[in-house]
Amino acid sequence: MAGHKHGTMDIRAQEKTFEGFIKLTVRASITIIVLLVLLAIFNA
Repeated sequence: MAGHKHGTMDIRAQEKTFEGFIKLTVRASITIIVLLVLLAIFNA
């Protein structure tokens, strides 16, 4: 660990994974909100 310099690690894979996670979370949240609105409209 003595040879490691801060900021030199390739983090492209982690950034891509995080971006995918954020997209999935946003899409799932929107889907859930739309479903709840539809349930409120048609189940009244």
